[in-house]
This record gives sequence, structure tokens and C-alpha cells, in this order.
Amino acid sequence: MTAKLKVAIIGAGMGGLAAAAILARRGIEADVYEQATQFTRIGSGIQMSPNAMKVLRALGLEEQLRDIAFRPEHQLSRDWDTGHVNLDYPFGDVAEKRYGAPYLLMHRGDLHALLTATVPAGRIHRGKKLVGLTHLDCGARLDFEDGSVVEADAVIAADGVHSFIREHMFGREHPTYSGRVAYRTTFPAALLKAPIDDCTKWWGKDRHIVIYYTTRAKDEVYFVTSVPESAWTEESWSLKASTDELRQAFVGFHPIVTDVLAVCPQVNKWAIFEREPMPSWTKGNVVLIGDACHPMTPYMAQGAATAMEDAAVLARCLDGVDRSGVHAAFKTFEGARKERTAQIQLVSHQNVWLHRSGNTDWVFGYDAWQAPLTEARVANAG
Repeated sequence: MTAKLKVAIIGAGMGGLAAAAILARRGIEADVYEQATQFTRIGSGIQMSPNAMKVLRALGLEEQLRDIAFRPEHQLSRDWDTGHVNLDYPFGDVAEKRYGAPYLLMHRGDLHALLTATVPAGRIHRGKKLVGLTHLDCGARLDFEDGSVVEADAVIAADGVHSFIREHMFGREHPTYSGRVAYRTTFPAALLKAPIDDCTKWWGKDRHIVIYYTTRAKDEVYFVTSVPESAWTEESWSLKASTDELRQAFVGFHPIVTDVLAVCPQVNKWAIFEREPMPSWTKGNVVLIGDACHPMTPYMAQGAATAMEDAAVLARCLDGVDRSGVHAAFKTFEGARKERTAQIQLVSHQNVWLHRSGNTDWVFGYDAWQAPLTEARVANAG
């Protein structure tokens, strides 16, 4: 009889939580170690495209999300000044019928809370900052800042763009600052002077802003921007920022945009980092997922989605595996995922997604539960 694997997951973001929840449903013991002492509902929206919703459906979250999230009928691509529509891309029933799952817009904190609740009680450990990793013959030892030590048969590093584990395994290498920052916030829709479109990206010459509702009741609005900024020295991924500075960055934009910014009560900003595709994601019985191995710009809204895809494919690779087979399972996972994530990284970097045209089938049509567990080329990307 094969002994059950003991898995340690570092990081309680979307990918880490999804991995813990999926593994638990497959009978694999998985504990999540998160350095934050508490989770907060920071003002941020998130887009769950059909490929991500297929993962969330398997966790029993689809109906709850439909109850609280906003399902847009379309996404508009507009010129920054005139408001001319360059592309009216259908979502709603059209996307759901085509891809077999809905396209939903929501608050990141609401999704995170639902994912947290899917992880078995007692399996999420907060205040656990990883400071040491030692590879064992069939597993790894984890040392935390509070003096605690954990040994696991397998370690999943879901610890983000500044991953401690990636640096430990492959050496110090800083992600590349893109030269751009994103302002973002949510606020009550009651503050708006007039209703907004379901979801619109306003394309400027060297900057853009995306605006949409985050709730089914359309009572909360979110926007996120991309704006040039020459340097970034702050370690925090999200800082309070000046609303005056934000408004100045969008002077001359269409009145719909400036009216939204005029009533925005506060805003955060964070730096946008990128990384070239890595030659390897695994060493021994340790593997990277999500932003730890394929961080990407947010211009396709696929960062969390691909991390959740990772979680589903990785869980499939670990089915029936004992500790001696973990590394081989991780290599299978890497082979099944690297080309797709590299292609999404590239297209997102180019920032042309759904500007004037685009084939979304290769992104939205992906099903992590059915995708072959072998390396496969991505076709018709763009």
C-alpha cells in the first residue's frame, strides 16, 4: 500500500490555496505555510476567465461566485481620448457557450476568502516566514523564522515573484522591473456620476486603464492602470498612492475615465515585474508554481488563472505517486505547463491582447483537468 504523501505548500495566494484544496480532495495531505499573519481585503479586482472557472468549478465554488460576481456581457477596447470602440468582444452567454464556463469579474479578496474556506481546517498556518530549505533524499526540510521546522515529502513553492525557494534552488536573480506601475482600487459605485460600461480597457499612447464592476449587484467599481515610472525601490507589492498623482497621469483622457478618477477616494500602486521563462522549475522534491516560476504582466488577466491551472495539473501529476516518484511527477508537470505559460507571458508582455482583434480560444478553451500531461505546442496564439 502506497503511503500518503505529505506536501508542504509555501504561500497562500490563489495558486497555493487552490493546490491545497485540490490535493486534499484527492486524498493527499497538504499544509500551507504563509508568512502573513492575517489576510486582508485589499482593493483589487480580478478576472476569472473560463479556463480558471473550470478549476474553481471542481472546487465547488462556481455557484457561489455566480451569486456574488459580475458577469459582463462584453469587453470594450476604446481609444483613450475619443472613446472610439476598436473591439467589442462578447462575453456573457456567447463566451459561456463557446468555452463551457463563464467569464466573471469579482473582488480578489472575495475569491481569496472562498478559496481559503475550501482548504481543510487547520491546514493553513499563518505567520510562517520561510528562512531555510534543505533537500533530503526523498523530501525537504523547511525552517521558519519562528524557529519551527517541517519535513515534507514534497514542497510546492507558491511564494510569488520574489520567491525565496526559487532563489535558494537556482541562485539570486532579480525579476526585471518593467518600468511601469499599476494604480488600482475599488470603491462604491454610488460615488459614480454615471454608470460605466461592463468592462472597458482605455488604450493610451503609453498607458492604459481598465475599469469594471466587481459585484453582481454592480455596487462596486474597480480600475487598474499601467503607467510609466522610471524607478521602483520599494519592497512592498502594494502601497498607498496619491490620487492627485493618479489623476495627473490621465489628464486628457476621455471624460468617462476622468470622471471615474475624480470620485476615486483612495488608491494603491504596485510595480509590474517580469521574468524570462526559466529553464527548470524543479529540483529534487521541490517545485515552483505561479508567479514563482512564470510571473507575467497583468495585461491578459491570466496571472492567477495560470497559477490555478498549475495547481490542477500538478495535482493530476501527483495522483498515486509515492515519495520516490515525486521528482518525476514534478518533471511531468513542468513539461505539461512550460510552453503554455511562456506563451502567455510573451503575449501579455506585448500588451496587445483584445486591442483590435485576437483569438482567445487557446487561452479560454484550455481545461487543466483534460490537458495532456506531456509537453505540447501552443497553436494560434495571439
